[in-house]
Parts: sequence; C-alpha cells; structure tokens
Amino acid sequence: MKKILIVEDEEAIGILMCRTLLSEGYQCDWVRTGTEGAKQIERASYSLVLLDIMLPGLNGYELLEYIRPLGIPVIFATAKGQVSERVYGLKLGADDYITKPFQVSELSARVEAVLRRSGSHRRTVTVDDVTVDFEGRSVTKGDVPVMLTAKEYGLLAELVLHKNVALSREQLYEKVWNELYTGETRTLDCHIQRLRKKLHWEDKIRTVFRVGYRLEV
Repeated sequence: MKKILIVEDEEAIGILMCRTLLSEGYQCDWVRTGTEGAKQIERASYSLVLLDIMLPGLNGYELLEYIRPLGIPVIFATAKGQVSERVYGLKLGADDYITKPFQVSELSARVEAVLRRSGSHRRTVTVDDVTVDFEGRSVTKGDVPVMLTAKEYGLLAELVLHKNVALSREQLYEKVWNELYTGETRTLDCHIQRLRKKLHWEDKIRTVFRVGYRLEV
C-alpha cells in the first residue's frame, strides 16, 4: 500500500486530505510544520509528499530542497496560485502543483497520476556493485541490502548524484541535516566514516583537503 505524507498547517485541509486519501486506499501521515515534515521523512518511507508552501518552521520550498535528493515525488498544494509561483515550484523539482481550494476528485487524480509516473520511471543509480534506489530509499551491495541510517543515506544520495565532484562539508551538512553549518565537522566526518565502512568504499569516498568529500568513480 502506498504511503503519503501530508505537510499542511491548516487543520480543515489536512483532515480533508487525509480522509480523501484513506478513502482511496492509501496510508497517510499528517504533520503541520516543515520541521516536523523533515523529521517524519527521516522516520518513515513515503511514496509521495503533499506539501504546502507557507508553513511554520521550514517553508515548502526549503523542505523540497531536503526531499529532492531522496527521490520522493512531491505535489505542492497551496493557495499561492500565481503562475510565477507554480513555475518556481516546478523548477525546484516539484512533480505537480494543485491550487487551493481544490476538489477532492482533482486531488485524487493528481496523486494517482504522479504515483503512476514515478512508479513507471523508478530511479536508481549504480556505482560498481552498489545500487541506490531513490524511490524506495534502499541500498544494495552485490544484491545484499545495506542498512543505513537516514543521515548516511542522505550523504550517499548526495555523493552518487554528484559523482567525481568535490562537495564541501558545508554543502553536505546543510543539505542532509537541514541546519545551518557552523563549522563543527565531527558529526559529518563520523557519518562519512561509517558510510565508508558499510559500503567498503574507503578508497572511493575521498577526503578533499580543506574542502570536504568526493565520490571517485
């Protein structure tokens, strides 16, 4: 069964979305802030995120930046219906856009269409014997599943999507932890060390002196 995350601060709309999706046979979770949305994505695996733009904490655009490397489809559901807003959201990587107020039949149709497209274009990246499945948020090495934490997976996703590119610690930290980088490197470096060990990639994830890390392929 497909599981959908709703990030919506208006109670009436959140309840309406949940009831509609449950009646269509989906599972769904609902949170009210962008910060809660980021935490929920770390806790569970989702097939789709329905995302408002004007949210407490992280706004929808900021949360989309966090979601995008994970390969989870996103539909913006917002009252910001201007063409410029829709174009901006789509250019950032949203898969679709629905403007409030909307009919529940339109919501169901757009969810079904995006899930159909994402299911038929399952995105994976393979580096040597390691395959990253962005839809399922899973990693295998030689067909054997590799158990990664949410942060380790986020780091791996960034590295494989930017193969042979030196990524700064600031870039990696702010993308994966979704927090402002203050110069403290211990947390990031420890996660990189564990990722190297789990994948046996000591010779592939290279330290770039005074910069950060690079996946050499």
